[in-house]
Amino acid sequence: MKTTAETVKTTAETMKAVVWDRHGAPEDVLKVREIPKPLPSADDVLVRVRAAGANPYDWHYYRGDPLLIRVMPGVAKAKESQRLGSDFAGEVADIGSNVTSFAVGDRVYGLAGLGSFAQYVAVPANRLAPMPTNVTFEEAAAVPMGAITAMASLRAGRFEAGQSVIINGASGGIGIFAVQLAKALGASEVTGVCSTRNVAMVQMLGADSVVDYTQQDYTRLGKRYDLFVETQYSQPFLRSRRALARRGTFAFAGGGGGRLLGPGGPMLGAILLSAFVPQRVAPVTAKGYRALLSEITALIEAGKVRAVIDATYPLDRIIDAMKHLETGHVSGKVVITV
Repeated sequence: MKTTAETVKTTAETMKAVVWDRHGAPEDVLKVREIPKPLPSADDVLVRVRAAGANPYDWHYYRGDPLLIRVMPGVAKAKESQRLGSDFAGEVADIGSNVTSFAVGDRVYGLAGLGSFAQYVAVPANRLAPMPTNVTFEEAAAVPMGAITAMASLRAGRFEAGQSVIINGASGGIGIFAVQLAKALGASEVTGVCSTRNVAMVQMLGADSVVDYTQQDYTRLGKRYDLFVETQYSQPFLRSRRALARRGTFAFAGGGGGRLLGPGGPMLGAILLSAFVPQRVAPVTAKGYRALLSEITALIEAGKVRAVIDATYPLDRIIDAMKHLETGHVSGKVVITV
């Protein structure tokens, strides 16, 4: 069975999983089917999934949006075994022969390449970590991609304690963690940008101030921040840089873009324009998943960071879950229970 990332060994046993065989709307392409249960390779951990977090990353795959996705290996000619889902939390069911850091029964969470919307997923051991001891499976599944990307955004922005941070999209999957992590790591001021309905939530997460973008233009507040974390790209870089200090950094975590390249277009444009302005543009990429998750786990267990769940759906309601996520009016994460 092939995913976009690897070939997975399977057994004669089956499991329930979300699959798709062509691009389109969730109600047209997503199905819950019995498929072969995976086996862990030498460096893998087989996880019995208890909950999985849904991300825009997921619907971009089955929609084939942007079009660039459609030419990616493993996606261009999707077959019914094509899997879905990245974030997960569950229990170790089996380990590969080279794995020494986990044992059967351990509670873990992490990121699959694809395939977490299923009863089992086989994942390289370096892409998961022990679950925080003070959260449920649902809460843990809402963490990995958003929190890892948020932490990577701070690192890309060369964030240091005492600096000021503004986060566009503060109520989204990345933004909710960027607000909390910036505060936990010593930001002097954190400003979140969101819509009216999410102002109270972003304040609750610890933002020092919140800009309601339906009422104010966050680029014209007269404030200058050391770091701008961009998750929405609702305004062009040349406007957003008005909110940056002269030597500030614009950390591009995603958002915006057209039908062809998606966020890649605005990101490339911002990087090119940064050659002519004093501010720095930093594309956000995450490396060292286990190390990042371990740092995040410590902050969750210390009560400094928490997940925010917008809605929870069982696996057999995956279509409803993804339709809800696609509305764009989600405060926090959509979680699938398995």
